[in-house]
Amino acid sequence: MSKDAVATAQAADPQAAERPADAGDAGYSKGLKARHVNMIAIGGAIGTGLFLGAGGRLRDAGPALAIAYLVCGVFAFFVVRALGELVLYRPSSGSFVSYAREFLGEKGAYVAGWMYFLNWSTTGIADITAIALYTHYWSMFTSIPQWVLALIALAVVLAVNLISVKIFGEMEFWFAIIKVATLIGFMLIGVFLLATQHEVGGQTPGIGIVTDNGGVVPHGVMPVVLVMQGVIFAYAALELVGVAAGETAEPEKVVPRAVNSIMWRVALFYVGSVVLLALLLPSSLYSGDESPFVTVLSKIGVPAAGDVMNLVVLTAAMSSLNSGLYSTGRILRSMAMAGSAPKFTSVMSRSQVPYGGILLTCGICVLGVGLNYLVPSQAFEIVLNVASLGIISTWVIIMVCHLVFVRRSRAGLVARPHFRLPGSPVTEIATIAFLLACLGMMWNDPGVGRKTLLLIPVLAVMLVAGWLGVRRRVAQNAEQELSRLTK
Repeated sequence: MSKDAVATAQAADPQAAERPADAGDAGYSKGLKARHVNMIAIGGAIGTGLFLGAGGRLRDAGPALAIAYLVCGVFAFFVVRALGELVLYRPSSGSFVSYAREFLGEKGAYVAGWMYFLNWSTTGIADITAIALYTHYWSMFTSIPQWVLALIALAVVLAVNLISVKIFGEMEFWFAIIKVATLIGFMLIGVFLLATQHEVGGQTPGIGIVTDNGGVVPHGVMPVVLVMQGVIFAYAALELVGVAAGETAEPEKVVPRAVNSIMWRVALFYVGSVVLLALLLPSSLYSGDESPFVTVLSKIGVPAAGDVMNLVVLTAAMSSLNSGLYSTGRILRSMAMAGSAPKFTSVMSRSQVPYGGILLTCGICVLGVGLNYLVPSQAFEIVLNVASLGIISTWVIIMVCHLVFVRRSRAGLVARPHFRLPGSPVTEIATIAFLLACLGMMWNDPGVGRKTLLLIPVLAVMLVAGWLGVRRRVAQNAEQELSRLTK
């Protein structure tokens, strides 16, 4: 771009200079349609954390889990609303990494990107673990080792993700349709069982199930507090809307609609489902090794219903894995173009897919296959907690970016879009405090949670060492980009 062209653009839009283009956005197709992005938002709100994780959490926390989902859902909505405002300010496939680069500098972008990579690479391990557990539900697969099933799942999803963004969007669309239709179907069945007082596993559903088994908090408040970081993980894919916005032709129309609908989805699908589960069976009958939906449907005397639900939740786990490979591929490419990720992660295929970053994430997931081999019974819980570190840090960075963005807008340096996060800066500060509190809660878990927190100094050392290794390249890339834009 010439100097005259830059000057002309700035004259037409006085804020143009404050919206620096992300070099990582070049080369993508705009293959995602409005229906794709809307269903990606829905799919992000319904995943492994609900279909598999809710079983163990219900057993530990009791019916109060519904309150935990509601509280975490409100703060998750604030995060996505803040990200949605930044997307309308400047759509980017680099999403919050690109915004961190603009508002926090290259160090902020570096930390944001690699912590997000940590989140999705470990989430991918959780997903392939979940897929293996779901598959073991059927007796014909129980003889196959868990790690073999995990490896097969990873290979299938990798092949799908490398085709094109349009195929990815189409698959996520139908995955989300299946998940939503199934949850609605389950909720209709649950309401019918409640209304007719049909026995479930020899027990009559209703409020008596709760009152006769210890009440809303049968094990006290602390277990409810402890499941919070796991509940945060259940919402971890909501920020995917920000990444997908970079590959849609009309983000200004699509994103507000998708973001605003998240709140009622959380209330309906998460809170509503957990309330129904708590009213149908005592929380002590649920297990972390089986989907709670499968548990209920298997006990109403229709074994095939459990098989169908198990197939659906398996699909949900594959959808989550697919989304993780998609998002990290785009995030890593944005970082690679700035010099803070390996150069090969910037490579695009002929079908405009950043396959270098996708393969790197896949490589970490292969390590997860090894985890399934070594400790199959603990694999899901271990990676769940590590993934929580990644998602909490990512969400905190999004809110910090939004705080800086709002501060600059008040100084007249940037213009806020009409679609805004309400209550700023109180909303951002409250959300950050809540997320950090969730992190601190992990210390009260003497098992996996406390060990996970002890990883923070290790991660900090790794990030510092990595930055020292790439900072010269980052500075050189920044100089080259500045030189290119001013020619």
